[in-house]
Amino acid sequence: MSDPRAGVAARGHGVDELPVWLAPRSLLGLVALLTMFRLWGAASAGLAEDEAYYRLWGLFPAGGYYDHPPMVGWWIWLGQAIAGDTALGLRLVGVLSVAVGSLALWRTADILFDRRVAGLSVLFLNATLLVGIGGILITPDAPSVLFWGLTIWALAELQISGRAYWWLAVGAFAGCGLLSKYSALFLGAGIVLWLVAVPSARRWFSCWQLWLGGALAIALFTPVILWNHAYDWASFYKQFGRAGRVDGLSFKYVFEFVGAVFGLLNPLIAVPAAAGSVMLMRRLRQGNEAAGLLLLTSLPFLFYLLIHSLHSRVEGNWPAPLFLAACVMSAVFIGDQTQRIWRGVAIGAVVFGLALGIVVQIHAVNAFTGRLARQDPTSQLRGWPEVVGDVERIAAQEGAVYVAVTSYGMAGQLAYGLRQNDLPVVPLTERIRYVMMPGPDRERLAATGLYVAEARRDERVKLEATYGEVAPVATLTRKVLGTPLESIAVYRVSGPLRDPLEPIDPQTWLSGTPP
Repeated sequence: MSDPRAGVAARGHGVDELPVWLAPRSLLGLVALLTMFRLWGAASAGLAEDEAYYRLWGLFPAGGYYDHPPMVGWWIWLGQAIAGDTALGLRLVGVLSVAVGSLALWRTADILFDRRVAGLSVLFLNATLLVGIGGILITPDAPSVLFWGLTIWALAELQISGRAYWWLAVGAFAGCGLLSKYSALFLGAGIVLWLVAVPSARRWFSCWQLWLGGALAIALFTPVILWNHAYDWASFYKQFGRAGRVDGLSFKYVFEFVGAVFGLLNPLIAVPAAAGSVMLMRRLRQGNEAAGLLLLTSLPFLFYLLIHSLHSRVEGNWPAPLFLAACVMSAVFIGDQTQRIWRGVAIGAVVFGLALGIVVQIHAVNAFTGRLARQDPTSQLRGWPEVVGDVERIAAQEGAVYVAVTSYGMAGQLAYGLRQNDLPVVPLTERIRYVMMPGPDRERLAATGLYVAEARRDERVKLEATYGEVAPVATLTRKVLGTPLESIAVYRVSGPLRDPLEPIDPQTWLSGTPP
């Protein structure tokens, strides 16, 4: 069998010549220190809106959810089982996944290239701004990136060992990726592309282990299919409907997409990554298997994102799984250079990325300033304990026995803040988001409650068709260091004229159920 690393210019890049800062022990120590620091940040920072919403998933594990497959909810459930219903409990598994992903990336790059590339890849991954700034948050991207990386690692082991049983690991990790985000479908397409386009990989089509691995991936995805079947394919409709929607062609989103990737990847990593991709394309044309594996498994998802950017915005977190390959590509390029300037670029990228990540995470816990207000990306984490305290006080004054909300972010934040209080939070809209939870107490809904909403999402006018009384009682201000972030309206609601959970007009006030 041919060596997948054939064609890699070694130029003395042996293990014995590794600098101390690229030695495995040094990297392991750095990853351990960063993990401890991230655990502190995860335990100390407030929750973002989406995190507070995903907390509800962890409290009620299910086979699927309206917005995403269930893996992030399962991770939160596991973290809560270990560290309780706390910020650390929510984020624990996600933070640890960065450390596991770093080890898997090191092994992948070492198999496909060499230890210099492996060491640089790990440093670059932890120096990306996406990991450095968002490494303490728990979102579906955390399991998605981990299982994408583990799938590529299993493919690398398959390629270097020639042992067909690695296909079972590929299937298991790919299936877990599908349980994390639907974007893992593009990884499956990339694996098929690699099998078809690389002549030496085509032999695997005759191995039963490949087909069993594919069946295993589908079997693991079965809970999501069953959940969607039970709820009129709501999640599929939401996600795949968005993917297929075309609102007219425009190049403004392309430049925005490229800029976001370069920014979140870390510009000092992104530029050599682009050069590294060109280098690997040349090697692929020469028959290099390592280049083929890295490039072809990434190509379908990259192609989709580029097409999507021609008509709609690509959110900055969407390309996150591709950052793994980008870090390796950057490492391949820099590791192949002999000029001192590229060593300086590598050190600069790592120092800049790690330093910025540390500063931002400290700022997330203890704000340096509030002057940026909502322009500060950490503003979502701020001011919620004070708002929750005010809501509790007003509820006691008004005799309210529940809190009604009409946005999932408010539902999550208040449910987390009021978790030790007998004051249930009842989302009135998009009930499909909360089908995993027990239904609200109907007797409470007949009594007096509060309606709490951000001023920019205030649905008071529509509530007036549901309640006999919708009376403003307070306007709260969420703040950071005295700087206002947003106004929050509080109303007393009572005397329901109809079922408060029944949509008033599905065309104007979404029930969350697809047509």
